Amino acid sequence: METAGLKRVVVAGGTGLVGRALVQTLVEQGVQVIVLTRSPGRLRLPPGATAHGWEDLPVLLQDGDAVINLAGEGIADKRWTAARKAVILDSRIGATARLVGAMRACAQPPAALVNASAIGFYVPRGSDPVDEGSGPGAGFLTDVCQAWEAEAQMTSTLGVRVTVVRIGVVLAREGGALPKMATPVRWFMGSKLGSGRQGISWIHIDDLVAMLIEAARNPAWQGVFNGTAPAPLSNGAFTRLIAKRLRRPLLPVPGFLTAAALKLALGELGRELLLQGAFVVPARALAQGFQFRYPSAEAALEDLL
Repeated sequence: METAGLKRVVVAGGTGLVGRALVQTLVEQGVQVIVLTRSPGRLRLPPGATAHGWEDLPVLLQDGDAVINLAGEGIADKRWTAARKAVILDSRIGATARLVGAMRACAQPPAALVNASAIGFYVPRGSDPVDEGSGPGAGFLTDVCQAWEAEAQMTSTLGVRVTVVRIGVVLAREGGALPKMATPVRWFMGSKLGSGRQGISWIHIDDLVAMLIEAARNPAWQGVFNGTAPAPLSNGAFTRLIAKRLRRPLLPVPGFLTAAALKLALGELGRELLLQGAFVVPARALAQGFQFRYPSAEAALEDLL
């Protein structure tokens, strides 16, 4: 993994699933990493990384090579009540606005801002592929992504190169979507969700970390990039691959039953996040020659399960 040109990187959101993997990889590559956190005294980090509070901005940003912003409350952690929606939105906009304001106060702001977003930006188009040129959808996730990205783009007026990475379903052993999807399959209770035709645009965590680092170091990475693998699958096909890997059968549950159960249990979250999904492809990353270690779901699941 190339980190040439990166000596000092600030990571916001470095305590989450992706953030922890990113920080570990950066320090292994000899990069000095500064992790922004609300509780710096409680955080255990690998040698080469230090934790600082947000109140230490903008000094921490001065003369940095890049800021990678992953900060934000979990989208799928709780049912989307009005209060929860406000927390999800404010955690992203607020953190990004603080970074933008701190950069504005720097005599020499960081060269690059890599800001997370999500593929919830897009409207599903059946089985047709969706790339970075596709338009936005409608709904809560789209609204969050548009506001988040607009805030990040404010730094472009400061001469900072801005790269937005719209992240898909991150596959990892330690957490995220995969353990939740694999557990019912392991216990002989797995089935497709709803019709099973909705897209799952996934990415192995190692490939996502590599993409974030490439976006931080490479001046050609500017604008929007999809943080997904090149071979999205339907929910039904992905679930069958998990079952094959775990050598388990799937239950032939009618789609309307799982759809009804998800809507009842999770409401809007279940409908937007689990019962619909676009087939998102990383057209711009591929055009830049980015090499995926796990381009197929088969390879990713073989590594992770």
